[in-house]
Formats: sequence, structure tokens, C-alpha cells
Amino acid sequence: MALTQRLEFRQSQSLVMTPQLMQAIKLLQLSNLDLAAFVEDELERNPLLERANDGTEPPVRGEPQPERAEFSDRDDPGSSFDDGPGDRSETANGAAGDNFEPVQEEWLNRDLGSRAEIEQTLDTGLDNVFPEEPAEAAARTAQDAAPTAYTEWGGGASNDESYNLEAFVAAEVTLGSHLAEQLAVAFTAPAQRMIGQYLIDLVDEAGYLPPDLGQAAERLGASPEDVEAVLATLQKFDPPGVCARNLSECLAIQLREQNRYDPAMQALVEHLDLLAKRDIGNLRKLCGVDDEDLADMIGEIRRLDPKPGLKFGSARMQTVVPDVYVRPGPDGGWHVELNSDTLPRVLVNQVYYSELSKTIRKDGDKSYFTDCLQNATWLVRALDQRARTILKVATEIVRQQDGFFTQGVAHLRPLNLKAVADAIQMHESTVSRVTANKYMATNRGSFELKYFFTASIASADGGEAHSAEAVRHHIKQLIDAESPAVILSDDTIVERLRESGIDIARRTVAKYREAMRIPSSVQRRRDKQSMLGNALSAPAVPSDRSRDTAPA
Repeated sequence: MALTQRLEFRQSQSLVMTPQLMQAIKLLQLSNLDLAAFVEDELERNPLLERANDGTEPPVRGEPQPERAEFSDRDDPGSSFDDGPGDRSETANGAAGDNFEPVQEEWLNRDLGSRAEIEQTLDTGLDNVFPEEPAEAAARTAQDAAPTAYTEWGGGASNDESYNLEAFVAAEVTLGSHLAEQLAVAFTAPAQRMIGQYLIDLVDEAGYLPPDLGQAAERLGASPEDVEAVLATLQKFDPPGVCARNLSECLAIQLREQNRYDPAMQALVEHLDLLAKRDIGNLRKLCGVDDEDLADMIGEIRRLDPKPGLKFGSARMQTVVPDVYVRPGPDGGWHVELNSDTLPRVLVNQVYYSELSKTIRKDGDKSYFTDCLQNATWLVRALDQRARTILKVATEIVRQQDGFFTQGVAHLRPLNLKAVADAIQMHESTVSRVTANKYMATNRGSFELKYFFTASIASADGGEAHSAEAVRHHIKQLIDAESPAVILSDDTIVERLRESGIDIARRTVAKYREAMRIPSSVQRRRDKQSMLGNALSAPAVPSDRSRDTAPA
């Protein structure tokens, strides 16, 4: 085999993941909150990036304006970059105010001359002054000693930019701080306070402790008896039921607080699993009461708080801010627009870069600012491309799911990423990133964009397929409409759906039912019969049986 040397030319194509491309892909899948945080970091890191101003400052004549990145699919007549008459009038008023201040300062700083010149001007002597009355002098002294501004008392409005109204808002009381305040009063021994504070730190936001506290005694070096003694005191703190280790103990603590924890109630609390199953017969035997008394006991249980810790401050729920608005159009269609409030407006300060390029001499500084200019330009383009892609995908989703917006969830069509990607000539991965963590506000509520992508279920008569979400909605309607005497089993629901033209298996019905947290037919029968029994027995005169016996 001979070895030879030769030259060859080959032409090939490859996709290179540049940093700019990776940044654009990353921006696609960010939510509006994550995007705002990312842009804030870029504004701090890049000196050539600026946040778009409010349009209150008039543009400087003769200077080129920086490039602006607008991410709106429609022209807004009230745009923040519009230099309208309101801006000109505000500028004129500001100029008038600026001319007034120097005149006032000039009068205050004017040299009045010597004493003789002043007396000659006033045509009187400076000693010829009437002294103040004693009452007037006292009032003036008190006025000078009192605060001259309402803000010195700690309230009122102020023209100072550092004035913050949130500084006067009372801090939210948390469950831990509320229990710690009671701990300082309940115990005086340092060892007991240490054990109590350790247990308070273990309390979750619902007010419960872990079931096993054996490790707490080992870590603290205390005996289990000491831990149990401190725990017994903590369980008497406000709110009632706090520091319990399970639901039965939480309810028992509240019943003891109300002096209602008798042997019958104890048996009921210890068998909450039977109460959840609506097994009234066994509960009646265990408690030793009749149906009327058992109904009263169950009513008392329902009036208790299973999560007492939630009365205090906890993590606040973040409101979903839609990225896209869908409104009915005048022609019967739908108008899709982006939420401009969630789109950060940034611009590249070309003026600042041109001034820097004239003064920079070091090669390292030149390369640094050149990279900053490129990154800023790429970021503005990436944000603009992200907004356009979201609008394009949302518009296609509205076109595909027109029946949902017009008639409701029962008319939701099966849709996958490939159908939308082929319609807008994009890749499926791009559509998947765009629909992640994005929300659409419609006339039927706010939905995540991924909500409109559902699997298809074949039709029984060979017609158009049904979406999985529409089938879930149909199942829920059937169960909600059932009567207590005729409870629909999963097999009966399958037959009803096939009569409606939906071909579905029984296990699929069970899966959808469990996903919607709907109990089985046996449990629903017990629940509805129990509710019917309570409704029939409601007009009856309540029993006079008293359970104010000694707590067990």
C-alpha cells in the first residue's frame, strides 16, 4: 500500500453555537420575571446599555439619538418616546421656575451697604425699633423650637426623594416570632428556652412539628422527658393547635381548649380515616352515640382549623402577569398583542461610545468597550427577536384554537408543537422554548401557552379526534351532574363518552379522574348520601345532650 500526499477541498456546513446564539436561545425560555432580572444584571455589567427614559427630557438638538429597542407590535400614540405638547409645556414651566430662583438668590445675596447707608435709605435709625410684647416673644420662641416641617414628626408628605412610605408600614408578624414572644414569657430557665426555641424552629408554616422528635433530644443533649415537657407547654400557645405532630393531635389540642374533648370525641378524633371514608356505621359504634349526636360531633370537627399556622405571614403568592393579550376584534376575529409592560426597553448609547472611542488610547480598553458594544447590540436584537417570536407563536395558537376562544374548553382541538412549528416555519424546539413559562390572558381567563397543546383521543365514529382537555371537561360535567341515587362508575362514564363519539378506555377515564382529584364512585356515593342525610336532618331540633365532661 503506497502512501501519497495530495490536496483536497471540501465544502461542509455546521451549526456553531456562538455566545450570542446561546444567549438568544436562553432568552426565549425565560419568564417575564427572569427576563427582567437578566436585563438588570446586563445593565449593571454593560456601561453602554441604558434603560429607555420616560420621554420627560427633551432631546438635545444637534446630537444623534441612541438606538432604541421597541418591543411592541403596534404603534402607541402615548409612547414614552413621543415628544408631544405636554413635554414642551413642561419644559417651558421648568424654564420659568429656573429663572425665578436666581432672581431670589440675587436679592438675598445683595450687599445692603454700611449702617449709615441703611439708615439713610430707611430714613430712620436702626435703634428705633419697637420691642416685642412678652406674649409674642414667647410664642415666637415656641414656634422656633417646634418642628418646622410635618415630616420631622415622622409622618406627612415630603419633597425629599429619599422619603419612603414603606418605612412606616408595620412588619408582618410571622408564626415563629409570635411563638418566640410567648416562649420568653412561659419559661425562665435557659435550658427550657433553648429547647423551646429549637422546637419552634422546626415548626412549618402550617404549624406542625415533625412526627419524630427523638433527634431533637440527642442534638440538644436533653432527656426526652424534658423535651416532652416543653412541648406540652408549647402546645398551649396561641394559635390553638400549634406545635402538633399530626392532624389528630392538632384537633385534640383545639378541642381541649374548648373543653369538648370527651371520650366520644376522642374516639372520633382517633379514627379520622373512617370519617374521611364516610363510614358512619363504624364511627357510631366506636363513639357509642346515635346518628344525631354523631352529626353534631362531625360538625364540631369541621369548624376546627386543621392548619392553624396559616393565620400568620407566609410566602406571598406571585400574581401571574400575562405575556400576551387576546381580545375580540371588530370583524369577529381575535386581536393578539404583546404586554408591553413585561418587555424591558433598553437602548445602546452610541453617543457615549463615540465619545469614549476618541479618548481611549489603551488597546485593552478599546477591546473591552468594543465587546460591550457588540454584546449590547446583540442583546437589543435578541430581545426584539424574542418578542416577535412570542407574538408569532401566540397568533398561530389563537388561529388553531379558535373554537376554544369562541365556545369554550369543550371545543379545544388536539394540538402539538409540530403543527405550530410547521405553520410558522420554525423548529419544534423553538416553539417549546417560547411556550415555556409564558401566559396568555383571554376572555376565558389566563392560561399558560402549553395549556393549548393537548393529546388527541380518537373518535368513536371515525370523525375528528378530540383533545384530552376537552375529554376531561366532559368527564367532570358528567360527574357533577350525577344524582346521589345514581352514581356513575368508570365503566358507565366510558359508555356515556362513547355515546358522545369519544373512544376511550376505562383506565384512561380513571387516570383523568384521579388527575382532577375526583374520588371513586364508592367514595362519591358515601359523600353525597352523607350530604343528603345532613340536609334532611337540618330542620330537626338539636339534641340537648351535653358533653361537657372531664377531658380524657
